[in-house]
Amino acid sequence: MHFAISATWGPTDPTRAALPFIFAASALQAGDTVTLMLFHDSVHVATQDTAGKIVPFGPPPRFEEVFAHAGAKVLVCKPCANVRHFTEANLDKRVAMAGMNEFYAAAARENARVVSF
Repeated sequence: MHFAISATWGPTDPTRAALPFIFAASALQAGDTVTLMLFHDSVHVATQDTAGKIVPFGPPPRFEEVFAHAGAKVLVCKPCANVRHFTEANLDKRVAMAGMNEFYAAAARENARVVSF
């Protein structure tokens, strides 16, 4: 199965920022694939060295596990990044800038499920 996950929470709420990554890591652990699209404030999670500084209250952080997994594609909303003056140079090298068309393509895959955080 493939999960298309949208996220909007960033470092200002560390637990909410972590939830889509925890879900994604669980799906990857089960052998599924994921596309995780970071919108709004969650684009901050994808900036260089930021995810390692986010500590959720309660659940373990699983950012690195998702960023590093071959079955995960992490996308950053290009308009959301641009309005925050982020460029690809600011982002973790394992993520890519994309738009709603790419998220739609992930959601439209056969056997895909959409999850929104």
